This record gives sequence, structure tokens and C-alpha cells, in this order.
Amino acid sequence: MPLSEEEQQILAQMEQSLAAEDPSFAQRVQSKTVYRSAGRACKWSALTFFLGLALLVALYSSNIAIGLFGIAVMFVSIVIFERNLRRLGRAGWHDLTRPGGEAPAQPTSFEQAYRGATKWFRSRLHRNN
Repeated sequence: MPLSEEEQQILAQMEQSLAAEDPSFAQRVQSKTVYRSAGRACKWSALTFFLGLALLVALYSSNIAIGLFGIAVMFVSIVIFERNLRRLGRAGWHDLTRPGGEAPAQPTSFEQAYRGATKWFRSRLHRNN
């Protein structure tokens, strides 16, 4: 449900007063997005996954409990990674890969290859049906 015009004006006044009172906080809030925090969480969960894997490989033969703890760490980190990856979505991935948040002038070679592959698969699928 969109905001009414009066609510939008009140919200704009609140933003202006916040920026006037604490400009550094307002700048930090404007620069942080859900996508960036989800991307950061994905990076940390990937790191903890590999730490859990290292625990499993290094210590499972000497201490089974620590090896099982490593498996638990790996499982939790995969769950966190998957949830944050869902939060990212396609728009979030582009937000993370753009330096400074500006729109790319041309699609990257990976994007071009992806688009070409999807067009080829779709044409093959439609030809068979």
C-alpha cells in the first residue's frame, strides 16, 4: 500500500531533520542496503563453512566430538548462506558487484554469456515442444 502524500511529506521532513542533526549517521544509513549486509553475511558464512571443514578434516580422527562440532558449524553456515543468498536475489547481486553502486555502462562478459546461453536453451526448448 503506497504512502499518502501527507505521509510522504512527514517522512521527508523526518529525513531532513535527521540529516541536519547527525549527518554522519544519515550518510551511513543511506549507504547501507539489505543487499550489502546479506552479501557480507554470505562471505562470513562461507568462511565459517571452511573453518568447520578444517575442524572436521584435522580433528575428526583424534576427537569425534570436535569433528561433529565441525559438521554442525558447516551445517549452520550453509543455512545462513542460503537464507542470505535468497535475500540477495538478482538485484542484490548486481548491487554487490557494482563499484560504488553506479549502473554498468555495458553488460559484463559473464552476463553476455549467460544471456546467450539462456536464449539458446529457450530456443531449443521451444523447438522441441
